[in-house]
Amino acid sequence: MAVDKRLRDHGLNSERLLWPTKGPGAFENEVAQMERAVGLTTLEKAVAWAQTKSMWPDTFGLACCAIEMMAIVSSRYDIARFGMEAFRASPRQADLLIVSGRVAHKMAAPLRQIYDQMLEPKWVIAMGACASSAGMFNNYTTIQGVDKIVAVDVYVPGCPPRPEALMEGIIRLHERVLAGIPPAYEVRGVAS
Repeated sequence: MAVDKRLRDHGLNSERLLWPTKGPGAFENEVAQMERAVGLTTLEKAVAWAQTKSMWPDTFGLACCAIEMMAIVSSRYDIARFGMEAFRASPRQADLLIVSGRVAHKMAAPLRQIYDQMLEPKWVIAMGACASSAGMFNNYTTIQGVDKIVAVDVYVPGCPPRPEALMEGIIRLHERVLAGIPPAYEVRGVAS
């Protein structure tokens, strides 16, 4: 039986972003203690936990970052422990879009079409400097950041980022889902 703990109890450092600085009050501590003792949870927490354990990524590899993205399914990194070993070829079966590599203007329409075909809730990870901000390609052919096309939830820096960095981005996305933070498309719009 899984016990709901705060992120700090798991050794994660993003607690400062997800909890108020003064910490939970006496009522929150008492409710958390009762939930641990009895094994109670809310429907929202159960759904968020299930979403993190069955998040299926859609492949959208455009450049060298795609090789690093392919490496996370190998036995060395084993993304299967997060329930994400099944990279989907159809956007209708995926709920996580990992955009890895630079996005040219010609690929903007297909990227948006794939994003629109994904079922909700859906999340996006921008992998690498080129997907995040066009990297070294500051010219007319490359879109200066994929967030101009789709709403991005997590940015993974690097050129190309190592598979460990992508795994860290996936863990950060799971933390966002477990904390109840809505997907980026619900929080902010996308420039058209």
